[in-house]
Amino acid sequence: MSNREFPLYTVKNDCQDCYKCVRRCPVKAIKIEDNSAMIVPDLCIACGICYEVCPAHAKQPRSDLARAKYLVSSNKEIYVSLAPSWVTEFPDYSKEQMIAAIRRLGIRGVSETALGAQEVTAATVALLREAAEKKENKLFISTACPAVVEYVEKYLPELTGCLTNLASPLLAHCRMLKEKFGKNIETIFIGPCIAKKFEADRHPDLLSLALSFEDLRQWLKDENIKPEEVTPGVFDVFTLDNAKEGCAYPIEGGMIETIRPYHLPENVYMTQITGIYSLQEELTHIDPAKLNRPTFLECLACYGGCVSGPCTSNKASGLQKRMEVLKNAAFDEAASRRANYNIAQNYKAQDITPMQQTYSENDIRKALAKVGKYSVEDELNCGGCGYNTCRNFACALLAGKAEPEMCVSHMKQQAQRKANALIRCIPSPIVIADAKLNIMEYNDQFRDAFWNEEEHADMYDYNNLYGANLRDFISFTNLFSASLELEQDIHKEHVHHDDKMYDVVVFNIEKKQSVGGIIEDVTNAEMHKEQIAEKAREVIHKNLATVQQIACTLGEHMAETEVLLRSIAKDYAAADRENEGVKVRTNSTERKF
Repeated sequence: MSNREFPLYTVKNDCQDCYKCVRRCPVKAIKIEDNSAMIVPDLCIACGICYEVCPAHAKQPRSDLARAKYLVSSNKEIYVSLAPSWVTEFPDYSKEQMIAAIRRLGIRGVSETALGAQEVTAATVALLREAAEKKENKLFISTACPAVVEYVEKYLPELTGCLTNLASPLLAHCRMLKEKFGKNIETIFIGPCIAKKFEADRHPDLLSLALSFEDLRQWLKDENIKPEEVTPGVFDVFTLDNAKEGCAYPIEGGMIETIRPYHLPENVYMTQITGIYSLQEELTHIDPAKLNRPTFLECLACYGGCVSGPCTSNKASGLQKRMEVLKNAAFDEAASRRANYNIAQNYKAQDITPMQQTYSENDIRKALAKVGKYSVEDELNCGGCGYNTCRNFACALLAGKAEPEMCVSHMKQQAQRKANALIRCIPSPIVIADAKLNIMEYNDQFRDAFWNEEEHADMYDYNNLYGANLRDFISFTNLFSASLELEQDIHKEHVHHDDKMYDVVVFNIEKKQSVGGIIEDVTNAEMHKEQIAEKAREVIHKNLATVQQIACTLGEHMAETEVLLRSIAKDYAAADRENEGVKVRTNSTERKF
């Protein structure tokens, strides 16, 4: 079965890894898969608690609205079984308006599920009377709630024989409709329950599909039908008949109220249990063999009854809902009513042992070691992972239903160890302070850099500066305060403190709550830079002097050279004038100068 074919499923992209569904699921039918909390169909009882508590709305009931519209479009003859809790979900509409609005959707007729409840009550009374007459001290568990039936069949299989062999009010009602209008009609349930989808999946011959009240609202909206504006006609009445005492079923103790008018023998004991957690507590250790009288348990998975089902939106008080339901219930004919339909139903235990394996102590200890639990003292049993004990969580790890990251204490310890390792290994002084600048974390480098024996010995322990005020150690706490106030990281170079110089990086850890600082001593580096600069200045000065000297010397030489050359040039010019016109003969060759 794929994820979305089951009555409940997870929208993977919306799951936020909060594990709230795991913590609240009464049967731990959640498996962490690819960082998403997926429902395990074989273990789920469709109580809807995960759907109600999921803060990201990642858990959703399967929508069968498209199928309902398809049935209408295919011209099927469709009858709706309307849960009696509709009066608390749609308090502003009259009965006639509600029926008319639903029929405008293409529905042939609307009938009350409470009619099936009345058949169940009459058949239950017959069972209890028979047990009382035979003095059979048996335990009878009601089967009106499919989530309860699922829970007993899966998790209390030894009590499956205690389930009354009767159909639920819904299935009983579907049988009544089929018998009246023919086997080929389609039946749709509309109510507050997700588990009713179980009944539709397992009894398609009786129930075509189950819709929620929210589905009905959406359907009416899609068809632009407003019940308050609909004018009911003469045919806008409940099909078959108007229910009476059966209307009390959706409230806690409602079924018992329908049984009381029958005046059962005094030795029959009746009580109600609502809420799956209460059901677990009451039934887990019960021994039917030790009962001293016939005992009937009315069991509903939702606290307060169906009026508080997972698919209800009315947040009125339980008392207010109870009064509204009882206002529509009438008990005047209850004592004379007899079962008119065959609503027998057999139940059998469901084997889920392959999904719930047992593990050796050695395997459990190995699984616990993965989350840092090496001894009994390490097992906090905090429940943060969603499991009541660390050992249960270890079994979930072994079963592939959980991941080590779900252990809150383990993840916290890991994060702390990593942070401590980073703080310890970074060579620069590091300090983390709270909003009041009290030291939360620091490394040895910080202590060694800013501890002053004379100033601090009387105030703080050298080996424990936790809780000490940062102002007592450094003079530039204004950077930390500014970072907290502005919620920004700050980088400041060449910060002077005492006779040293630092580069400081201050960073936000938790807004307005904590801030950290990395303080790098750059004193030596700056001094080295200054020394280099000084030497450079000296070299430049010497070079400038040399250049000037060279320039001066070159200037003198150039002047002397110029004088010499001018003198030579002058002498040559005079000699030329004296010898002008003189002839010299050489080897019979006459040369004129």
